[in-house]
Amino acid sequence: MNAERLEEYIKNEFKMLDRGIVATPQTREYLESFAQANHGAMDILLMQMSMNFGYKLALENLQDLQS
Repeated sequence: MNAERLEEYIKNEFKMLDRGIVATPQTREYLESFAQANHGAMDILLMQMSMNFGYKLALENLQDLQS
């Protein structure tokens, strides 16, 4: 995969995260505060937010490697 195609892929994946039904946390601190505030309620939502955040971190790491 060439650099331009990879950059386009990353950009499209970031857009997908922004349009999802479940918000993607922008920071780990936000995710942790949400987890603490809900006291175990809505665990399925917390799980999806965590997966989105992990995917966001992976995309950011790919982007950093490309730079």
